[in-house]
Amino acid sequence: MNPQRLQGFAYGTFLALAIGWVLHIGKDVLVPIVFSVLVVYVIVGLAEQLVRLPGIGRSARLRYALSILAIALALAWVAALLAAYASRVVALAPQFQASLLATIQASAERLGLEAMPTWGSLRQDVFGQLNLQRLLGSTVTSVTSIVATLVVVFLYVTFLLLERRAYDSKVGNLSQDPRTVERVHAIVGAINAKIGSYLALKTLISVLLGVVSWAVMAWAGLEFAAFWAVLIALLNYIPYLGSFLGVFFPVVFALMQFGDAASVMAVLVPLALAQMVIGNFLDPWMMSNSLNLSPFVILASLATWSALWGIPGAFLAVPITAVIAMVCAGFAPTRPIAVLLSRNGEV
Repeated sequence: MNPQRLQGFAYGTFLALAIGWVLHIGKDVLVPIVFSVLVVYVIVGLAEQLVRLPGIGRSARLRYALSILAIALALAWVAALLAAYASRVVALAPQFQASLLATIQASAERLGLEAMPTWGSLRQDVFGQLNLQRLLGSTVTSVTSIVATLVVVFLYVTFLLLERRAYDSKVGNLSQDPRTVERVHAIVGAINAKIGSYLALKTLISVLLGVVSWAVMAWAGLEFAAFWAVLIALLNYIPYLGSFLGVFFPVVFALMQFGDAASVMAVLVPLALAQMVIGNFLDPWMMSNSLNLSPFVILASLATWSALWGIPGAFLAVPITAVIAMVCAGFAPTRPIAVLLSRNGEV
């Protein structure tokens, strides 16, 4: 092998490992920033759609205010939904407990177990292996971390929206070469257009999937159908794995609530059909390969970013990988990387 190529490969490998290490240890700082950028994309995209409305389109401030208000109302609705369901969970807990115990006992009977499980034995076998103090402590820490992250994201979004006014001036002063400035404008414009289009279409599809799933679960009589619909819509942002989890969680809850196979199948089959139809037909047709990423690259990026950033990384994997591919496509030395990441080799 050419010594220069070997040296370049070694430097590239070291740089990739160093970047991965920095991304991993800096996730508490970087994840809120990336989420903030995506929220800004949503706000800007929604504000641009409001241009079509008479009497609103002329005022940019009004459009942005309405966009932020719409997102705030959606978050408030989700918070109110969770608060309303909290008391209902407590009220229905004995019913779910009895149904789950009956299901476990029926399974034990089919398996030919001599000792029939009871809640006493289950508590001894399951909770005896858990440190409840540590579990409660980690739960409180997680909730506190989520609230703190939301506050930080809100602050970042506010300052990013203020920074947009100086964007053209900053890019214009990056270089004295007009071609360099034009290239930066072109790359950022392509990223804004593709990521904005992806988020808009993905949100529309996720909302549609959530509504269909809610109708299915409400028809089947599943408790907390609205909560599960919101969860399914959110999980749809995770490629491949999100579709599985969007069916798995409601079906497990249906098993706890109903305890009989017919009722569980009444939830499982329609949800799986909805995921299959929307995920395999409607989603590809509407997205129309908007990000031009290879399916293998999407799966590999999902595994990589999940390993680096956990659950937030699963949600952010596709947008981040698409941005990397578009930046690489804008420069000759890194263009081959973009070709390898693309679906059809055209960038």
